[in-house]
Amino acid sequence: MIKIENVSRRDVLRAGGIGGAFILGTTLIGCGDKSNGLTEVAATKDSALEPLNLFVSLNEDGKVQILCHRAEMGQQARTGLARVIADELEADWDKIVVVQTEGEAKYGDQNTDGSTTIRADFTRLRRIGASARSMLERAASQKWDVPLKECSAELHEVVHKPTGRRLGYGELASTAATLDPPAYEGEDIEAIVTNSYSLKEPDQWRYIGKAAASVDLDDMLVGNAIYGQDVSLPGMKIAVIARPPVLYGKITSADLDAAKNVPGVLHVLEMPIGENKGGFNPVGGIAVVAETTWAAIQGRNALSIEWDDGDNSDYDSATYRKELEASVASPQKVVRNKGDIDTAFQSAAQTITADYYVPHLAHAQMEPPAALAQFLDGNVEVWTSTQNPQQARLDLARIMEIDYANVRVNNALLGGGFGRKSKPDFVYEAALLARALNIPIKVIWTREDDIQHDYLHTVAAQRIEGSLDPDGNLTGWRQRVSFPSISSIFNPATEYGSAGELGLGFSDNPFAVPNLRLENGKAKGKIRIGWLRSVNNIQHAFATQSFAAELAHAAGRDPKDYLLELIGEDRIIDLAQEGLEVDYSNYNQSYDEHPIDTGRLKNVIRTAADKIGWRTDLPEGHGMGIAGHRSFLSYVATAVEVKVDGDGKLEIQNVWVACDCGVAVNPESVRAQMEGASVFALSNMFESAITASNGRVDQSNFHDYKLLRINNSPHQVNVEMIKSNAAPGGVGEPGTPPFAPALTNAIFAATGKRIRELPIGDQLSA
Repeated sequence: MIKIENVSRRDVLRAGGIGGAFILGTTLIGCGDKSNGLTEVAATKDSALEPLNLFVSLNEDGKVQILCHRAEMGQQARTGLARVIADELEADWDKIVVVQTEGEAKYGDQNTDGSTTIRADFTRLRRIGASARSMLERAASQKWDVPLKECSAELHEVVHKPTGRRLGYGELASTAATLDPPAYEGEDIEAIVTNSYSLKEPDQWRYIGKAAASVDLDDMLVGNAIYGQDVSLPGMKIAVIARPPVLYGKITSADLDAAKNVPGVLHVLEMPIGENKGGFNPVGGIAVVAETTWAAIQGRNALSIEWDDGDNSDYDSATYRKELEASVASPQKVVRNKGDIDTAFQSAAQTITADYYVPHLAHAQMEPPAALAQFLDGNVEVWTSTQNPQQARLDLARIMEIDYANVRVNNALLGGGFGRKSKPDFVYEAALLARALNIPIKVIWTREDDIQHDYLHTVAAQRIEGSLDPDGNLTGWRQRVSFPSISSIFNPATEYGSAGELGLGFSDNPFAVPNLRLENGKAKGKIRIGWLRSVNNIQHAFATQSFAAELAHAAGRDPKDYLLELIGEDRIIDLAQEGLEVDYSNYNQSYDEHPIDTGRLKNVIRTAADKIGWRTDLPEGHGMGIAGHRSFLSYVATAVEVKVDGDGKLEIQNVWVACDCGVAVNPESVRAQMEGASVFALSNMFESAITASNGRVDQSNFHDYKLLRINNSPHQVNVEMIKSNAAPGGVGEPGTPPFAPALTNAIFAATGKRIRELPIGDQLSA
């Protein structure tokens, strides 16, 4: 439940320095973010400590300040959140100032992961904007002593409709500050309100659904934007850390004196850590603190450390792959079961089997992790770029054994994240060193640190089997997947994928096949596993959508038409109603509001096909491929056209992405996310792969973990937005999953070669 509060009526907060004559916030009642371990805060009207969040303040000069509680890493979160409030507020966009919040429980969920920024906060943001608009209209009616119904907000002014008189928002701020907030129209709230307010209808939206440039764009273009790597404090020193090359390895010896003798090196010390294993805790090692980054790196190079690698030294990715593939070759734990799969295969006219493999992937964002910390009088303050400042603050209090109130986490812009920066181990390293040395410490990760000590995207093996009747129709689908779970970083004994991971494109299979069995094999984690953009949808969509095209080929059918037939008639899939007993979280959103709608999925597939000019009779060496996938409550289809010459050189000539994300707050940012997700997916599947030998990551930088170069990029990526009034879905991640199968399906159409494992590498020239 949310309740609007007029913060400007509360002296304790106004005196605390929050700018603005008129300030609104929302109170979250009984909804502390327990998923992050935060304790629930009781909200009472008379308490000065109510968890008020999402402040919007209006100054008497007419400027509106909006606080953004989510992280900004290029996805335009700060722009989108502000646009929603500004629209319902009926504000002038040129008079909006966006300010980043610190990590604080009162803001509710601040974790900028899972494509949640808009879809989780859309209604809350609209309500606070609409409430402020209503209060400004009421302030005008009091000033003019006219009926409220005669007053209407219009682009940063309130107009008296009968006379045409106008008052600017700044002129109304002080009066609005004395009013109690209204109740939401139709909502049963025991309140101190005198009227109600309503939200705008979609046809009244001024900003929602309209393209806008990022509020941070100008600063980014001229180099004024401040990222985590940019922050500094007087007297700060730079630290780099030699971490164990094998997860949870220990130091047996090190030449500390050699490091101390490097010019500029000030301190060399073993990392002071409490808990060594699990979660986002630092993994230990030796820190070299110096006047400059270069001196710190040279000092680290001089350490000559010998390590006891411990239990994880037996991790070898090639051997582990064989174990995963053996797992999916035999029956495993049933996740979803419908019909009689055994009878379907026994009576089949034809059966098809295919094995798929996806390797570990690194986040490799352009800005490696960095954090600056200061410890004074029992208080720690951090400046960093993290996707989850609240988690960082919570864990800092635990790790350093100090009160939560004595921790502050300030968030700068993120130079990329993709999920890596919601795991703030780098923040804890800086804070621990700052306390140990009693000076401001900035921990910098090099590119090698980032790749070799990442929370990697999981490796996965899959086997899919299909049974066809004499007419080529699918009668049975059996799919097995085996991968080390993200849960293994919290509980090393974890052997199976979680329901949440399996719900990312596996247990929510949309095909209307009469007999279906989905199984999950055992796999233990031997290296840090974490979420990466679109998470397990990456491997699940790759296998599922690739196999759909393989079935079409076996049946002698057009792959686009066959895919639509597999999905079946337009319907809402209710896993519980089907009696399938599937543990499915639906991305932690209401299934009533965000059901699995096959009509929307089919529509994006048809749209992408139409836009690319779908055909199967292309010249030799040319081919088209298509794939569609629902993830993060949005529906995306990708169609790809390729040319492959006789030497195996791949040229991606055209890409069309069709996206149905419900209400698109800023279509320009949605298009950018679809374009970026396509390039991100291609980069991951072209040459990138993380392997491990003797527990050590083999790759170290972009020379051996190769990102996409511009000469291998698509000639163009086009995006078609589907207009929709459905509740907003996610947009940061859904563009990634369908790209890989669309591309490999196109490669097959051009060459007859099936790509069943990633990266593509030299498979085309083999």
